[in-house]
Amino acid sequence: MHEKFKLSRLLTVAAPAALLVSLGAGAPAFAGKDMGYVAHKASNGVVKTSYGECWKVADGLRQPMKECGDVVDSDGDGVTDDKDKCPGTPKGVKVDAVGCPIDSDGDGVPDYLDKCPGTPKGVKVDSIGCPLDSDGDGVPDYRDKCPGTPAGAKVDHDGCQIMGNVTIDLVNDEFDFDSARLKPAMKAALDEIADKIAASAGDEHLTVIGHTDSVGPESYNMKLSLRRARATADYLIRKGVAADHITIKGMGESQPVADNSTRAGRAKNRRVEIVTE
Repeated sequence: MHEKFKLSRLLTVAAPAALLVSLGAGAPAFAGKDMGYVAHKASNGVVKTSYGECWKVADGLRQPMKECGDVVDSDGDGVTDDKDKCPGTPKGVKVDAVGCPIDSDGDGVPDYLDKCPGTPKGVKVDSIGCPLDSDGDGVPDYRDKCPGTPAGAKVDHDGCQIMGNVTIDLVNDEFDFDSARLKPAMKAALDEIADKIAASAGDEHLTVIGHTDSVGPESYNMKLSLRRARATADYLIRKGVAADHITIKGMGESQPVADNSTRAGRAKNRRVEIVTE
């Protein structure tokens, strides 16, 4: 038997029918491999069997594939589709070894969507990766020592309710002109504030701000406003408010709340504000 005829017959017998490939004239079958698929060197395409099946070479064996085509990275994240556990990742998003967006703090929200990166481990978060704040007081649940604070209440850094800001402008019993002496009505108002602080679940820190009307030199009024703030703070301290929780400030005549050209307006401007935080 002719040697060429014998070789041709051996090749036909050795290759299963499913591996027979329909190629263009003169193009050698299984001439190359491209991304793990048996490829046609001339067209750089994937080899199909005569039944239209696709085959891949792995560990020296040809294995059938569900779909034809080279191994691709459809979403461009650097992880090929056959290994990508999170297909369709938005362009430019950093991913891990299996193609899933990186979630650095492990809160279940990937970094590219996380508005609160660095959330402590185990903390429950919302859809944008921020710690839950069930009572909406601005202190996340995992730090909130007073959950269930009423809506709109002012709270301290632990989420506990504190007294809101207070302005004392007793028109009928205000500071006398050029005076920082506290009158009875002013003391009564401060007694009420001290009681609220004592009953509060929170830890108030106060800034006491003194104000004057516009009568007299501006520099003098600045000093007078500071004296009024100091007199107010000293009274609160005597009533039990911690001295290291009080800061004083004088604003002079710089922040009027009423018309300084009228007697009533000037009286309202001779006031003390107490800001809590």
